[in-house]
Amino acid sequence: MLTVERPAPGPDGAARRGGRPTPKERRASGKALRARAPLDGIGAFDPGRAGRDPVALLEEQSADRVPELVPIRYGRMLQSPFAFYRGAARVMAADLAGAPRSGLTVQMCGDAHVANFGLYGSPERRLVFDANDFDETLPGPFEHDVQRLVASLVVAARGQGVGRKQRRALALAAGRRYRTAMAEFAEARDIEVWYSRIDAEELQRDLSEQLESGPRKRLAKAIEKAHSRDTMQAFGKLTEVVDGRLRIRAEPPLLVPLRDLLPETEERDLESRFHALIRQYRGTLQSDRRTLLERYSFVDMARKVVGVGSVGTRCWVVLLTGRDSDDPLLLQVKEASRSVHEDVVGRSSYTNQGHRVVAGQRLMQQASDIFLGWQRTTGIDGIERDFYVRQLRDWKGSIEVGELRPEGLTTYGELCAWCLARAHARSGDRIAVAGYLGSSPAFENALADFAEAYADVTEVDHDRLAAAVAAGRLEARSDL
Repeated sequence: MLTVERPAPGPDGAARRGGRPTPKERRASGKALRARAPLDGIGAFDPGRAGRDPVALLEEQSADRVPELVPIRYGRMLQSPFAFYRGAARVMAADLAGAPRSGLTVQMCGDAHVANFGLYGSPERRLVFDANDFDETLPGPFEHDVQRLVASLVVAARGQGVGRKQRRALALAAGRRYRTAMAEFAEARDIEVWYSRIDAEELQRDLSEQLESGPRKRLAKAIEKAHSRDTMQAFGKLTEVVDGRLRIRAEPPLLVPLRDLLPETEERDLESRFHALIRQYRGTLQSDRRTLLERYSFVDMARKVVGVGSVGTRCWVVLLTGRDSDDPLLLQVKEASRSVHEDVVGRSSYTNQGHRVVAGQRLMQQASDIFLGWQRTTGIDGIERDFYVRQLRDWKGSIEVGELRPEGLTTYGELCAWCLARAHARSGDRIAVAGYLGSSPAFENALADFAEAYADVTEVDHDRLAAAVAAGRLEARSDL
């Protein structure tokens, strides 16, 4: 399950076909990059860079967000250094701007911290484990994703009181698993890489002998909970019937129906607004999925607050029904802004930022939501913005990182590292990356050095955000 079956030896040194380099040449080209970008450079980080102001970067990012929701974002980030880290992808992207680069480009997740991996339902109705947040996805250096992943493990471990020696051990384990997984993918056929996956039930069975009772029970609980977190569960939680009419309930400011955001004279126009909102989106779906979507009718929509780093972006929940009121479909329509990595690695080739997110997700994920699509539309404020669409919940679940002890956190970090390597192997030159990483522990040692140094910086940045709130520079709401 966690490895890829190696094919029988082939003609590795065979002549090129159509001018394409052979696997042997690709591996050699990756190895040669070490002369220009040594592996130990991945561990280099200068926290004292002149003019570095993480709070200013967060303010800049919040400028185009819904003003009344921004304090909720800051309040959630203040909960812990790990919560700050989750919301500070923009800060880390700026910090990595001047870092040495391998020169090996993949489709980056862009925000590959451990809380952005989890369980979800595949179109084949299997529960799978993979990365599940791609708001910042963009082609870029593979090492930036791995640095964000491993540093998140160390920040999370610090929050649990894990000692330095154990923190280094779990960072080394995640880096090593990325390196060995990439070596396995380098030996696999292209189609085998594409079909590789982590199935949740197989994962539970395979890890049952490796994990102690506590982590094993938490994994089983997460899998059971994910199966229950579907449209029907969300439907029961988010909707109500008033005067015989089904609608989304109001729970401001976290859930605000569109009827409460519009002038009273425009309330009757909700359905036409929805059709305008979703018109372009329909065309981004496969034809069979368009047919399925057209069987549903609009009922209601509301603005919803989601996540940590995403708080303040425009996110809508749309309620539709099919055969009858007991046949609901909940779609999430989420604003897609330019990736935080654009200033570092260059602009996206997609003119629509929602298209960028969807294309990256489809490329990196082993299986994506059948309703995943994108659009551009004019909001109630008259400004044109990009969005991507997916089901609100489809067997979605996660393992609570804060509940994992060192052994469980180590195993979880290795799972995330395998998934990240698989995503990078699908989108980049996996053989060249494997050649660059080599077989020595130099890569994971450099990652562990970086992760510890960046955890130091994250704790200081968290304190700086708290100081900015205390000084009145920023407003934070910690009660939501």
